[in-house]
Amino acid sequence: MTPKLSSSIFPCIYISLIFFFSQHHQIFFSILVMTTFDNHEPPIVIIVGGGPGGLATSACLNKLCISNLILEKEDCYSPMWKKYSYDRVHLHLAKQFCQLPYIPFPSTSPTYIPKKLFIQYLDDYVTHFNITPFYKRKVEFAKFDEFTKKWNVKVRNGNSDEMEEYFCNFLVVATGEASYPFTPDVPGLASFTGDAFHSTQYKNGEKYKGKNVLVVGCGNSGMEIALDLANNGANTSIIVRSPMHLISREMGYLGLMLLKYKVAYTVVDTIVVMLSKLMYGDISKYYGVKRPEEGPFACKIKYGKYPVFDVGTYRKIKSGEIQVLPAMKSIRGNDVVLENGKIHQFDGIVFATGFKRTTHNWLQGDDYLLNEDGLPKSEFPQHWKGKNGLYCVGLSRRGLYGIAFDAQNIATHINSLLSK
Repeated sequence: MTPKLSSSIFPCIYISLIFFFSQHHQIFFSILVMTTFDNHEPPIVIIVGGGPGGLATSACLNKLCISNLILEKEDCYSPMWKKYSYDRVHLHLAKQFCQLPYIPFPSTSPTYIPKKLFIQYLDDYVTHFNITPFYKRKVEFAKFDEFTKKWNVKVRNGNSDEMEEYFCNFLVVATGEASYPFTPDVPGLASFTGDAFHSTQYKNGEKYKGKNVLVVGCGNSGMEIALDLANNGANTSIIVRSPMHLISREMGYLGLMLLKYKVAYTVVDTIVVMLSKLMYGDISKYYGVKRPEEGPFACKIKYGKYPVFDVGTYRKIKSGEIQVLPAMKSIRGNDVVLENGKIHQFDGIVFATGFKRTTHNWLQGDDYLLNEDGLPKSEFPQHWKGKNGLYCVGLSRRGLYGIAFDAQNIATHINSLLSK
């Protein structure tokens, strides 16, 4: 005889199930997320970062039918290009040095790709390789579990503010050289009454016509933003503090071609510096700083410092349309006090002061692959591979060319391990 259940027990069961789910919703959510992959299995590879490095790695893995998942903290892939770059930005290197694996730029595209065409290239790339990142996922913890031999990755979902947990065999750090905007803590900055913001928030100089604007930072972004402001009628000044190499795009192209054919970078540097001196002369007359003792490619390889590609700023500085100033000491209202004691008034300040990486805040237990600044400890070309299935892409200080190299090596290495 089958026992009968009292009707009063069903509400109790229902309430108990609701209580259990409310206490363990993260587990249920993680299971639900994992079933979105083929064969209802979690991804073999997790890629942290949806910039060009993450996309290239995903494409290479997809080509080998290796399941992978990109976790991107923003709401789109390649946010540095789609959301945080200024309108006139171009790739400073010729297109053949900037293409991602397997898909070249169209032959009809210009040698130096503008922002709009590069974003279109990335859109086509993502569509072609069916790359589907998870957005608004900020990785807060990742550690290799010696017992399960898997990576445990904990992620903050920006939509729900819930924590999600993932497990994978391989982990790829693809957060890039430009992760989080860095603005120096200048005394009195809070008292500034004009616009003060990082270069990632700058689009164009249209609204600054006739206004006094200061650009802090003399890298490629700073120099090009200063040029754009001057072209839009702003009274533009730029702070230049550190020695720098000034070269043209053509010099950069020549240097890369020579390096491609195995010419020693010391020889390449000698040639490029000689050409720079012939074209620009003594840059200290206009910039207030000298060239570094080491050549442009040596500085890039050793210290990650890019040469400045001149796209018209030099002429503006030489003519006086852009004023070069020494380092900033403090700010008082709209007054900027320089280290030489002089005071200048500005309506706006653009901080083209670079980025910081925060990988060390969430990547636990790695004492081999990355240093405290989030860059590889090993030199190129052995920089991309760590231990326990940990890799990095796009951190070799070689731009998009380095990304293609890293992504293909990582995918090939993972495939070889899975084939054993």
